[in-house]
Amino acid sequence: MSEDQKQPFDFMGLRKIASVVSIALILVSVALLATRGLNFGMDFTGGTSVEFEYAEAPQLDEIRSRLDAAGYDQFSVQNFGADTIVLVRMAEGGNDKLAPDVTRTLQAGGVELELISSEFVGSQVGKQLKEDSGLGLLIALAVVLIYVGMRFQFKFGIASVLPLAHDVIIVLGVFALFQWTFDLTVLAALLAVIGYSLNDTIVVADRIRENFRKIRVGEPWDVINQSIHQTISRTINTSGTTLVVLLALYFWGGEAINNFALALIIGVVVGTYSSIYVSANLLMVMGVSREDLIIPPKEGVADADEEEQPPEWLNRM
Repeated sequence: MSEDQKQPFDFMGLRKIASVVSIALILVSVALLATRGLNFGMDFTGGTSVEFEYAEAPQLDEIRSRLDAAGYDQFSVQNFGADTIVLVRMAEGGNDKLAPDVTRTLQAGGVELELISSEFVGSQVGKQLKEDSGLGLLIALAVVLIYVGMRFQFKFGIASVLPLAHDVIIVLGVFALFQWTFDLTVLAALLAVIGYSLNDTIVVADRIRENFRKIRVGEPWDVINQSIHQTISRTINTSGTTLVVLLALYFWGGEAINNFALALIIGVVVGTYSSIYVSANLLMVMGVSREDLIIPPKEGVADADEEEQPPEWLNRM
């Protein structure tokens, strides 16, 4: 390897430390999920949603203060379609007096508003949503495994799916640790994390495959290290610009999407790390080699070569 090809930083030299960090994070996350569990939102546990229309656009913080002072617990307040329409979602349910009581609480002080609708979601529906969401995540990971295995090679499929599971488990572990509300917006964020992390991993995997076919000298360690070095600037730039947008959503997007943005922020950070270390580390463990990535010769090309050989009698002349 020439001087200009030497790596300024030995990424794979830290793979053992990265393995310890990843295993520790996964074990802690699984333990938190088993002991503390997720703080499921009303989408999964059931509850009541009440929709109001105000004469003038209200301050959502003031609505939250009124409900909190009235003794209501586990509720969310957000605009719904217009500045004058407010959707209040509450964990309480099955009480016909809930919507009128909330209406009177918000009308205190002469506030003009109209109750548009009130809807109760039972816990059975929430249970079905939990089961369907878990099944959806498993199907997404299975489809990724099949696609990458067909597009690259089976070892690359394993090295792409396990980092995705790694990212999802860690995000869930953080939500279990701080007991942040897990609702459908967070589930959507997890699916987005899978897509984002997969895209980043595919870029690295494609460069590894290309370099294995192009570089004829050096150990797999060197080829993978060089591939990471060639894609690291793209990875950092993409992650950095994405985080800027997500931070803006978190600080100025409003309470309704706070957890969504938070899950994506954690997922992008962990996904960037896993696409560099977890995926490449797994390839090293599974012993990826040039032989795994050699393109088999086409039958037509081989036949053509045989046809081009001169006849044996001509060689004796």
